Amino acid sequence: MSEERATHRIVVLSGKGGVGKTTIAVNLAYSLVAETMRVGLLDADITGPNVPIMTGIDEAPRQKDSLLLPHEREGLKVVSLASLLPKDAPVIWRGPMRSKALEQLLDETEWGDLDVMITDLPPGTGDEVLTIAQKTSPQLAVVVTTPQEVALLDARRAINFARKLEIPTIGIVENMSGLLCPHCGEAIDVFGAGSGEREAERQGVPFFGAIPMDPQAPRAGDTGSPIVLNAPESPVAQAMRSISAEVVRLLQIAH
Repeated sequence: MSEERATHRIVVLSGKGGVGKTTIAVNLAYSLVAETMRVGLLDADITGPNVPIMTGIDEAPRQKDSLLLPHEREGLKVVSLASLLPKDAPVIWRGPMRSKALEQLLDETEWGDLDVMITDLPPGTGDEVLTIAQKTSPQLAVVVTTPQEVALLDARRAINFARKLEIPTIGIVENMSGLLCPHCGEAIDVFGAGSGEREAERQGVPFFGAIPMDPQAPRAGDTGSPIVLNAPESPVAQAMRSISAEVVRLLQIAH
């Protein structure tokens, strides 16, 4: 993808799996769509592509003039390797093959003109992350963590990795920041809270916000209707809109 086709380029990454990175990427994308932006979402997690299920995509993409046409759901353009493979097929590829597949998804897709391209990266700091950084020159890295120290340790590595890649702006989102009681609505600090904000201060990077745990969120993702669409007035959706507003401010996205 040439830089002109996507004015602003964001990568969502984490140092470890299981922190809700894809959930953040999908809901951030839809939050930006709600601001009348043209948004594309690339699922770059080649070995664990979950974006299609979270966006309700269960059919193969179409082609035009040998180019892949993204799926469109509620105004969001989505491309994922999962849509090109048999259901439940494992991707047993070495790093170079995964990087080549990503290059093809970027170069051989008719994205059209986008205001924002969001890439959901795999956990860690492997070949795919390097490929995306080299091919798209992202301006913003959103590092997703949870409050536990083991997640923060990996988040620090992800931040330092993003710095090595010379991504201009790097910020932290703290996911699973307390559990919302389904009966009274009070937050219960299951894993603690506030660690992400303190880590952002230590690292000298922006803190985008904290997102509470809510049983509605995984259910919404599993049914292909992300919580910002499914329950727009929920605390999680409100937190996501606050985070997207901060992203817009930092990148100075006109809309």
